[in-house]
Amino acid sequence: MEGKHSVPSMTKPTNIIQNHDFSEGLSFWHPNGCDGYVASTEPGPQGGVTMTLGAKYAVITNRKEWWQGLEQDITGKISVASTYAVSANVGVAALSEGSADVLATLKLEYHGSDASYLFLGRTSCTNGSWENLKGTFSLSTMPDRVTFYLEGPAPGVDLLIQSVEITCSSSSDIEDHAKTTGTLSTEDDNIIINPQFDDGQNNWSGRGCKIAIHDSLGNGKVLPKVGKFFAAATERTQRWVQNPDSREQYIGIANVQATNQDWVQLQGKFLINNSPSKVVVYLEGPPAGIDILVNTIVIKHAPKTPPSTPPDFEDAPFGINIIENSNLANGTNGWFPLGNCTLSVGTGSPRVLPPMARDSLGPHESLSGRYVLVTNRTQTWMGPAQMITEKLKLFLTYQVSAWVRIGSTGSVGPQNVNVALSVDDQWVNGGQVEVADDRWHEIGGSFRIEKQPSKVMVYIQGPASGVDLMIAGLQIFPVDRQARFRYLRRQTDKVRKRDVILKFSGLEDISGLGTLVKVRQIQNDFPIGTCINRTNIDNEDFVDFFVKHFNWAVFGNELKWYWTEPQQGNINYKDADEMLDLCLKNKIETRSHCIFWEVEGTVQQWIKSLNKDDLMKAVQNRLSSLLNRYKGKFRHYDVNNEMLHGSFYQDRLGRDIRANMFKTAHQLDPSATLFVNDYHIEDGNDTRSTPEKYIQQILDLQHQGAPVGGIGIQGHIDSPVGPIVCSALDKLGTLGLPIWFTELDVSSRNEYVRADDLEVMMREAMAHPSVDGIMLWGFWELFMSRENSHLVNAEGDVNEAGKRLLCLKQEWLSHSHGCVDDQGLFSFRGFSGTYNVEVVTLSKIVSKTFVVGKGDSPLEVEVSFD
Repeated sequence: MEGKHSVPSMTKPTNIIQNHDFSEGLSFWHPNGCDGYVASTEPGPQGGVTMTLGAKYAVITNRKEWWQGLEQDITGKISVASTYAVSANVGVAALSEGSADVLATLKLEYHGSDASYLFLGRTSCTNGSWENLKGTFSLSTMPDRVTFYLEGPAPGVDLLIQSVEITCSSSSDIEDHAKTTGTLSTEDDNIIINPQFDDGQNNWSGRGCKIAIHDSLGNGKVLPKVGKFFAAATERTQRWVQNPDSREQYIGIANVQATNQDWVQLQGKFLINNSPSKVVVYLEGPPAGIDILVNTIVIKHAPKTPPSTPPDFEDAPFGINIIENSNLANGTNGWFPLGNCTLSVGTGSPRVLPPMARDSLGPHESLSGRYVLVTNRTQTWMGPAQMITEKLKLFLTYQVSAWVRIGSTGSVGPQNVNVALSVDDQWVNGGQVEVADDRWHEIGGSFRIEKQPSKVMVYIQGPASGVDLMIAGLQIFPVDRQARFRYLRRQTDKVRKRDVILKFSGLEDISGLGTLVKVRQIQNDFPIGTCINRTNIDNEDFVDFFVKHFNWAVFGNELKWYWTEPQQGNINYKDADEMLDLCLKNKIETRSHCIFWEVEGTVQQWIKSLNKDDLMKAVQNRLSSLLNRYKGKFRHYDVNNEMLHGSFYQDRLGRDIRANMFKTAHQLDPSATLFVNDYHIEDGNDTRSTPEKYIQQILDLQHQGAPVGGIGIQGHIDSPVGPIVCSALDKLGTLGLPIWFTELDVSSRNEYVRADDLEVMMREAMAHPSVDGIMLWGFWELFMSRENSHLVNAEGDVNEAGKRLLCLKQEWLSHSHGCVDDQGLFSFRGFSGTYNVEVVTLSKIVSKTFVVGKGDSPLEVEVSFD
């Protein structure tokens, strides 16, 4: 067979795990924070496990945490809505006594969101025996990355793995999925001519390659999944077909990781912004020399998502705790131990509600002072649990609150404590806190269920095995957002408005009865901006909405280093220049995102290959190139993105590099405000990026002389709760630096709930004196980083979330009317910004614009009609 064709098997389910029996050593496998090797056995017992002659198995050793084990990336090998069966032969060695659990887990990663973990299965192993671990899973959405893990035994116990299989439970899953979703339909609405190659190469051509049509390859091992034929693109000499020197524009539609083991389905959506003279769809991506096989392709008009209906919250039990026996008046009734740990009741815990719960609930009875004590924990996931399936209401946002404490950790160090939910065996984060002492700590978080579950369990987990866990006053209650909004309206009035006195001159008959004044605010000067992309500005409807409703902009990708210099020396500022021209033309302020990105996965390969000296030169060149070109044009710069979640440059260039990036940027453009920028600061879901750790990072940078001028909170948030967000803002506000939400988006498949989420974040920001601006991370469908987060659909229709944004912007404009007093003055209270005043006297009507600046004290404005 010519080239390197994929070889789908049509006779039996294909194992998507590569090197499943370790016959190729540890190829395709990666020990996670530990060591591993492959052993080839002799007859009889080895390491406490009896093996047959010649069998190979992986030994995972030097494990210091329970979650350390063996992993394989399976991104692109699975399809949404398909069911997969997991089977692994596993064992343990170096176990001092008893048994140890081995777990199979999926790690699901979505850009801008915290990773989630899907429990697949568990088995208990003892020294000297192999056990078969089984499980199943199905994904409703496709993550950006999917990693399969085997993990679980206590630290110090070796994990043994003989073989692993993950297979689609039905060999016709893709066809079945196609029938139910229509994604592989070849009906008349498909705009592709000859979609299944029944007419040979008609209407198909190769760019930089040759095309051949086949009904089979590899002696019948490669057969079409759908229809009778498939196409092969051969003799490919490069990965991409784009020509960077041409006038063509490119729209990415979708991507998927394919293998030579089975067909995979690629799905996506795209939007044509104008009426191009020619549109070509093509498939590209594998390295040169790798053939691409295509079975069928369908492009048809994407159906509109039906409008949402408002959830019914009329009888919602706001503020009512759904946890049974939370005060432990009946011992541990209602609770059960997850795993073979022991639960008992202790006394001496705090009697006051944790602050974030108190801010939501208001005056509340004291806590009991009793707590659940969890001992004999042999796994990190062991702790107290309750089933709460029947107590939850769809689309309600629930706040989580508790006091937690841990026992002596010895030399283990700081421990994470997590309130978690198992929703049909899918892990949901209810809040996390890091504990490094013997004090009681507040843990807070939130969650929402949007699909009817069959089983929901809440449990508290996290510390290392052997560390006792204590939980007091666990509260899970639905949040009354409207009550919070009423408070925030009053707070916004205090923080954002000031008393204004208009003093008129130049009108002879201004005083006295009959002189009317109409004051109308034209624009609130509080920054509300959005992310835009180069492709967006070709869409006239997008541009119209953008310039009408936003006064700031940030570029999604076009200033990132991987965009402006994808290959060393190949500089591209054309896209950013065109976007900046649009903003300048419409008097829209801009912030630059970002000079550097500290997370290794975002760094270009050519940068990764540089030695220390060359990397330092590249960093300096990047700073000089970007800031000299745009000096004075961007108000803000995110200097080194996500330093709480990555350390690529610091690891290679030393601790001082971060502060030096700020210093050099300031020298090159002193007029720009330089920001730190990170995520999960405001939601209680990530112990790596708590407000306390963010504050310490900023103080450390300032101690090194870094001119940090602003604090960026990205704001990719789920089910936000006002007091939790406000608590983070209060803490960060102590630094005295301006805070911006720099990448705000919210996600819900129900537009009304999405609108409520957006209102929570907008109102919390507007009501807080430390917040100086809000940037949305987009608003137009198909140009968002998260599903179900857009405010305007692809056709330009504003959905409920978009309407809520527009209503808030109207609410934050001040209008007033009345008569001048006997001294010729007119007073009102209003937001800062630009106003128009119309004065109607007995003889004429005149108007004038004026500006109200920020401030707390009353402002007297001279309005002259001379």
